[in-house]
Amino acid sequence: MAKYKTPPGVTKQTAEFLKKVASLNLPPTLTLTPAQAREQVERGVAAREVPPLAIGEVRELRIPGPAGLIPARLYMPKVARSKPPGLLVYFHGGGHVFGSLFTHDGHARGLCFNGGCAVLSIDYRRAPEHVFPAAGEESDQSVVWAHENAEKLGCDPNKIAVGGDSAGGNLAAVVSIMARDNNGPKICYQVLIYPLVDYRCKGESYKKFGEGYGILEADLMKWFQSLYLGKDTKKQEDWRASPLLAKSHAKLPPALFIVAGCDVLRDEARNYASALISSGVSVEYIEYPGVLHGFFGLTQMIDEADAANVAAGKGIIKAMAN
Repeated sequence: MAKYKTPPGVTKQTAEFLKKVASLNLPPTLTLTPAQAREQVERGVAAREVPPLAIGEVRELRIPGPAGLIPARLYMPKVARSKPPGLLVYFHGGGHVFGSLFTHDGHARGLCFNGGCAVLSIDYRRAPEHVFPAAGEESDQSVVWAHENAEKLGCDPNKIAVGGDSAGGNLAAVVSIMARDNNGPKICYQVLIYPLVDYRCKGESYKKFGEGYGILEADLMKWFQSLYLGKDTKKQEDWRASPLLAKSHAKLPPALFIVAGCDVLRDEARNYASALISSGVSVEYIEYPGVLHGFFGLTQMIDEADAANVAAGKGIIKAMAN
């Protein structure tokens, strides 16, 4: 194996993490089938020896979707309260190809624990078995169902938020636009964690961080793009794939951006935050220098991950306080 070289600009803890991953000598994702890639990601998450955060209750659900029942998981907060908690509908990352309720259990628990809200994690259909726009349609219906059934779940139907990381951030942004345009549920908040909002896969951050920066590189993003959108380049400019390109960003829910400083998706997150601000949307933008795509899930390993989880919780608490 070639000697590992730490990429420039990363934090010490990030460098240590990258070195550890390199020592595993895993086959590159691009050499695997989607099924093999999913298995590799699942094994990697299972290998992390981090005890799960203690919350109130976890329930496995199946909710109706456009193509059958959608697996989902409900996390209820432990905090005693006089009123039902708000509900955040969460969409996991994984390039619309991998990721699951299991791989993002820590993300959902962290948001529930720090935000004092219920979290409904959605196991939406993935590519290449289910291509664009299947994930967006299923995610939209999940939010509608969550709003209609919030009281039955023990939650406040007037405090529905959405969130997600990477491809899940893409879906959270898309369903927020859908809800606005289709007279859907009133969404009170968006938690966009290094969101994928421009599937054209280009820009300065692609050039700067496209190779050697760990979990998400430019070639892998192109792989995701091909599996989710296919060869039709027009789909890249469809706002349901690239919410940055929507005709209007006015009257969207307030948004929190949590962004990695060394990430190919950094610039599009910056651009989307700017687009929302220019359209009069309230935005809190937090960029963590020196960390990589995927850092939010590396709590108790990367200090910035712990800080970002707390920041997300504070944002949710504030948004749901009214």
